[in-house]
Order: sequence, then structure tokens, then C-alpha cells
Amino acid sequence: MPFDRGSFAFTMFELPDKLPENIIELFAAHHAGTLDSVTGDPQIGWVTGHGLLDTNIDLGNSQLGGCYYLTLRQAVRKIPSSLLAALCRREEQAVMRAENKQYLSGKQKREIKEDMIEMHLNKMPPSLSGITVVIEPNSGLLYVGATSNTQIDLFVENFVQVTDMEPIQLTPELILEREFKTTSAEFPQLSIDGRNNGEISIGRDFLMYLWYFGETVGKLQDPDYGEFDLMIEGPLVFAGDDDDRGSAETSVKKGGSPLRSAEAKAAINVGKKLKKAKLTITRLNQIWTGTFDADKFVFSGFKLPEGEEMNDDEIFAERIENLGVFRTALIGYFKAFARAMLGDEFEKTQAAIREWAASRDGI
Repeated sequence: MPFDRGSFAFTMFELPDKLPENIIELFAAHHAGTLDSVTGDPQIGWVTGHGLLDTNIDLGNSQLGGCYYLTLRQAVRKIPSSLLAALCRREEQAVMRAENKQYLSGKQKREIKEDMIEMHLNKMPPSLSGITVVIEPNSGLLYVGATSNTQIDLFVENFVQVTDMEPIQLTPELILEREFKTTSAEFPQLSIDGRNNGEISIGRDFLMYLWYFGETVGKLQDPDYGEFDLMIEGPLVFAGDDDDRGSAETSVKKGGSPLRSAEAKAAINVGKKLKKAKLTITRLNQIWTGTFDADKFVFSGFKLPEGEEMNDDEIFAERIENLGVFRTALIGYFKAFARAMLGDEFEKTQAAIREWAASRDGI
């Protein structure tokens, strides 16, 4: 399952209020049903974070490392498309022979397909998938193993059903409102090519700033955790807001130097900005790394620093603690970006970024 080992994908949330004291009982009341009851309509319910079949949600097995560890499970029966097509074709041929026909009407084919689904669906094993969530009850932070809008919406909807509160996703807009008392509509656009590139994308501007910052300054001082450093690596995905200046997206995976490639330089020259890139943050001998989607503010293929603890509970607690450290660093870098964009030195910063971009070699 995500979070307890290896790499994973995640989105960051926080709670708007304290969890109910009977939170585990509330999740247990919405537990996933039995596999025998699964049909062609998705069955959605909660299980523990330890496995998609672990529907026994109680205080003992729904916690790990001091956190609540749960999964929103989806179960559905499906007939594989190739199998369904073969079943339908066989039945259509049998009907044509019996009725001495050369072809069947669309209505007859639809009826045959419905009959095949009804006859064979329950013979199929249920297909299971899940969205895992880690809830830190003391800090109110949530880490959700989902990155697509569909998954996130499904998680939020079902979390609200259980807790009667909607978690708040960490986004640039949230940080701006909370830390700077401003909105995205009032935030200036970073123009690297000297032109207005259409609709503002704060996430892309932030990622471009991180690229510049990582190659010029890099270091960030945090009062609690000390010094962080960062770098941007490939593969890279550039995106532009103006379709008249080329394709909407440009992917750069060239060899070992995508950041110095001619494709990357060309993308910048036509006003495109980084949409996705590998982001690595370091602190002493610790390394956090993963692919950052700046539009969604989510991470995939994410790896945490190597741990030192031995038992499962301590290992998990250390991993979630390291996630919290990363969250702090990311917010710290964003605040540095926002201060540069909102301060009196904005034009100077923008000019420095333009010079940095123009002087890059393309190989």
C-alpha cells in the first residue's frame, strides 16, 4: 500500500477542524461490503490501510505510527472487453443460424450484449482499487494517495460523508490567502519571454522560479529544520497558454541533460513554462525526490529519505514525519517565490530570471 514503503503518489490536505472523538467508529460504519455483494456498479467503502480486504476497522488495526491509516476501496465486477466481444459474437452467430439471417439489427445486438453481461458478470472476480489516506490527528494534516481530479473528488466526497467536514487541499491559492492575504487574481504573472502569455498559472510560475532559484541560490533556511537545497531534473514537460506559438505541451527527455537541451531552450523562448519536472530537495544527508505536477500541486513517484527505525510502527511514523518536513520545505520555497513576486523587487527578480533563461545553452 502507499506511504508505508517504496515510492508513492500523493496530494496534501489539512482538516478545517478537529476530528470527531469517535472517528474510527464513523469510518467503521461506512466500511466496504463483502466481495460476494459486488456487482457491475462500483461498491465504495472504507477498509484499513493494511490491505484492500481488511474491512475490520477498529482502533487497533486502523492506526500506524500514531496516525490513522485507512483506504477508500472501490470494487466492481467487469467482463473484459475482449471476452465480452467474443461472447456476444458467438451468441450472434448462433441466433443468425437459428433464424437463418445474414445480419442482426442493432436492437438485437444490444439485447444479446445485455444478456451476456447478465449471464456472465457474476462469474468474474471483483476488481479492486483503493485511495489510501494518512491522517495526523494532532496536526490535522492529511496525505492522500491520489493525484487525478476524479480520484481526489471521490475521496473528498466520501470523507465528507464520514466526518461531515471537507478537507482543504494545499494549493498556491491557499498559501497566498493564508500567508499573504491576497488572491491569485491579484498575483503578478512571471513573463520570461517579455510577453503576456495569457492566463496566469501560479503553479507553473512557481516551478519556473524553483528552476531558476535552484541553479542560482538553491538554499532555503528554515527556523525549525535548518538549511534545505533543491534542484530541478528531467524529464520535463513544458506548457504554454498561447496555442498560436506552438503545441500546447512539449516533453523533453533528452539523454542525461534535458535541462540543457535545445528543446528546453526552444520551449522557454516561445514563452512556455515548466508544468512537470522532477523536484529534489535535500537537507544534510536526507533526500526527498519525485515528479511535481505544478498545475495540480501533486507528486508522483515520490521517494522519502532512508529511514533508521526498525519496527513497522516506528518506520511508518518516521516516514510521515519526513513527509511533514518536506511539506514545510515546499511551503517555505513557495513563500520565498511569493515574496519575490509581490515585493518591491519584482521587476528586478523578473529581469534576473529572463537573463538566466536567455543565457542558457542548448545542446
